Amino acid sequence: MSPKTLRRAGRSGFTLIELLIVVIILAILAAIVIPQFSSSTADAKEAALDANLASMRNAIELYKVQHTNNIFPGAVASSGGAGACTGGTKGTGALNTAQAFTDSMLMYSDAAGQTCTLSDATDYKFGPYLRKAIPSDAITGSTAIVVTSTGAPIAPAAATGGWAYDTKSGQIVMNSNATDSKGAAYSTH
Repeated sequence: MSPKTLRRAGRSGFTLIELLIVVIILAILAAIVIPQFSSSTADAKEAALDANLASMRNAIELYKVQHTNNIFPGAVASSGGAGACTGGTKGTGALNTAQAFTDSMLMYSDAAGQTCTLSDATDYKFGPYLRKAIPSDAITGSTAIVVTSTGAPIAPAAATGGWAYDTKSGQIVMNSNATDSKGAAYSTH
């Protein structure tokens, strides 16, 4: 065997230069791909926020149509009521509170807006309007609800997350003055 044949047979790996070129190519690809994934994540969160808002707005509107005097959820105390609520538990929310709104959305209610965990054919025959719980806002993950009763448009003052709801207008928005990926305020979704 000649010395050239021996050198060729002993060479079976990559050179340091070849490895560096591969690493540089992977870094360039990662720099291109990662921003694409991060923007699609933001888009997905914003789409989930829009879906949660649509679900809650539909539930609020249905509640209003089914109740006496077209009241919005939480505009009356969810506690009390003439019905017996046999075998169930009555709501505990006072007028214009987050608890009254939550009870109105997640429990059965009578025509006046009082709530019970169980339905019956005569008294607590409306709802529940949301299946399991108040959905989170999808951006911060908060389910906190700030309730007002002014009827004025809601303009959140901080980026706290959760929901801002008005019992006179039925308006519900994300409780945040932060902006989305397109520069619009989350509260305008």
